[in-house]
Amino acid sequence: MASEQKVKQYLAYWFQLGKKVLTHNGQTMLPQPVIRGDRYSQEFEDCWRQITLADSGDSYLEGTEQSIAELLTPAWELAGCARCSMPVTIRSVGIASLFCPCNDLPTWPNTEIPAPRSPVNTQAQLTDIRDRLLKDRE
Repeated sequence: MASEQKVKQYLAYWFQLGKKVLTHNGQTMLPQPVIRGDRYSQEFEDCWRQITLADSGDSYLEGTEQSIAELLTPAWELAGCARCSMPVTIRSVGIASLFCPCNDLPTWPNTEIPAPRSPVNTQAQLTDIRDRLLKDRE
């Protein structure tokens, strides 16, 4: 089962490449920016809340067949696409989907630009580096 955090990260990565979420009433959502500093942006968090509301109906990532609500059930897992390494959905039991959402992005994968990412706590990263350096000196 894909955790809520993994599904949230999945959407954040695809939003960074311009994929939208389509709602049951035909509305599209593409929060920008997705990341602000060491956390997801308020725009992204608002979008996530709207997508996961019980009464919001089914929402789909553009180019996929599974609703976001389905991805939060035990029937689905997330893994890396063999073509582009972006997160894709995999059915826990049964036949997997044939397409990655990258199949309609003509310029992806593109190793010349930064890949989508999760928020990074810079202070924590620097502390980890410092601690490893200090440990190496011992």
